[in-house]
Amino acid sequence: MGQASTYADAGVNIAAATRAKAEIKRLARRTFTRGVLAGGSFGGLFRLRGVRQPVLVSSIDGVGTKLKVAIAAGRHDTVGRDLVNHCVNDILVQGARPLFFLDYLALGRMDEALVAQVVRGIGRGCRENGCALIGGETAEMPGFYAPGEYDLAGCIVGVAEAGRLLPRGIRRGDLLLGLRSAGLHTNGYSLARRLLLEQAGYRLEDRLPELGATVGEALLAPHRQYWALLAPLLERRALRGMAHITGGGITENLPRILPPNCAAEIDAASWEWPPIFRVLERLGPVPLAEMRRTFNLGIGMILVVAPSKLNEVAARLRGREKFFVLGRIVPGRPEVRWR
Repeated sequence: MGQASTYADAGVNIAAATRAKAEIKRLARRTFTRGVLAGGSFGGLFRLRGVRQPVLVSSIDGVGTKLKVAIAAGRHDTVGRDLVNHCVNDILVQGARPLFFLDYLALGRMDEALVAQVVRGIGRGCRENGCALIGGETAEMPGFYAPGEYDLAGCIVGVAEAGRLLPRGIRRGDLLLGLRSAGLHTNGYSLARRLLLEQAGYRLEDRLPELGATVGEALLAPHRQYWALLAPLLERRALRGMAHITGGGITENLPRILPPNCAAEIDAASWEWPPIFRVLERLGPVPLAEMRRTFNLGIGMILVVAPSKLNEVAARLRGREKFFVLGRIVPGRPEVRWR
């Protein structure tokens, strides 16, 4: 009979996982809101408050190959924030207020410092959005991930009043307002990494004059959250719709909220692309249509606003956020028409 085997012999360090989970619990408690209930052993508990006709809105997503940049840079404190902000924006466009968040972090070998950095970013994102990190899973999977690699995903649950769900009442003549992104956000990284790091041979620490930053800094710019800015406009029913500009760009995301008899007409000259997108276009070279359906091109969120509400919305945004009048809603099938 051979020597007794343990889980540690197979590459799973239960003691390290226990320590990491204790730190996660400490970080998560800093995000708790009034709705969080104590006593959840295998699942998080949350009490819904202050909604007469609640509709729960949920979304799940990951950070994609932006993780490859974070791993190469050895910086893991931003991708958790990216993850939360992306998920919050996805339910925001349906008129929902974020309630709580759950994360999934998987890695080949337990690295307590790495896990703490990632969860610290998740916690910051939750606090900025007023939602609670009430649970998740940290999985050590030896042989599944290469050394130093990990995967990250998250699930957000929010709530909206049934009568305030978006989109609502979009019609011909409505205006399209664009809010700035902070860079690539969390989409288009497979192409961006290929162009910058593989084809052009730049290193993450290389500083490009046209970017005013290093390649790594430009690629790791955090995904913005728009909840704090737009929540008052939701409360005042000042918006008819919103589109979160993620994978697929404006071309693919804006039609998702349009009714069957409406198209979106976009003036391509109404804003300037941030430098990172011009660099990527040049390095390819990447065709214009491909740029438009791969990257956000500097627009992270689009608001659909009735002309009668424009002054109210502009007054809320002015001094807090630069916005662009991108175009308007026109008759037609749901599509983006560039001009």
